[in-house]
Amino acid sequence: MPELPEVETVRRGLVPVLEGQRLARVEQRRPDLRFPLPERMAERLTGRRIVRLDRRAKYLLIHLDDGMVLLIHLGMSGRMMVSQGRPQIVSPHDHVVFETEAGSVVTFNDTRRFGMMDLVSQNALHAHKALEALGPEPLSDEFDAATLDQALARKITPIKAALLDQRVVAGLGNIYVCEALWAARISPRRVAASVAGVRAARLVPEIKAVLRRAIEAGGSSLRDHVQVNGELGYFQHSWSVYDREGEPCRTPGCRGTVRRLVQSGRSTFFCPVCQR
Repeated sequence: MPELPEVETVRRGLVPVLEGQRLARVEQRRPDLRFPLPERMAERLTGRRIVRLDRRAKYLLIHLDDGMVLLIHLGMSGRMMVSQGRPQIVSPHDHVVFETEAGSVVTFNDTRRFGMMDLVSQNALHAHKALEALGPEPLSDEFDAATLDQALARKITPIKAALLDQRVVAGLGNIYVCEALWAARISPRRVAASVAGVRAARLVPEIKAVLRRAIEAGGSSLRDHVQVNGELGYFQHSWSVYDREGEPCRTPGCRGTVRRLVQSGRSTFFCPVCQR
């Protein structure tokens, strides 16, 4: 599933195409994705001007000139593909098409249909069920060691599971938690509450650094993620620990070997020597 860097990469790619543009045509080719699409969605979007594009955690937020916000989650396989003019070949998985007055076309393609779209009043956005319980944005000033300390207090779950809890910090997923814990030299098996203090002070900047590097690389392409121009992300070529089971640890001077374990049904990659 796309994580924060992949969604932010998509947002940045859509800004020059959609921001400030009026939607001349919106085509909805099915009634639902993971959930039913908003009633009369295409009709309500047609003619609206897009004021700005934001991101909250793993959600795209398209603010419209009537005070509504189109909330989009890419699910497991969702893609936002940009073209000039309508594509000659239409995929059966092209579910929603947005065409601007300038002639740009953005197609939402979702093979597995785990994505979602909703139309929400801007005034009620913070209370939407998908957003109301989210923790701080990891790249914001709001997310610091003190905030993390408070969120982890009395948590006896492993720190890996705690960081995947969207109420602790928003937008982190499996890949970038593994990478950040390795960079901070913290074991994914360590009890979350014990990360407070010095370890949290190491971890927070590493989370921010890993996410920023991933965004600059266009995210990580595993199965489905591509940028809006169809190019793959490249951060998977820079992974330090994720998916490197059996390979030497890249920490200078460390003689450890990357191991894999399963936590909460997900693969965790770490070095048992330098991550404590």
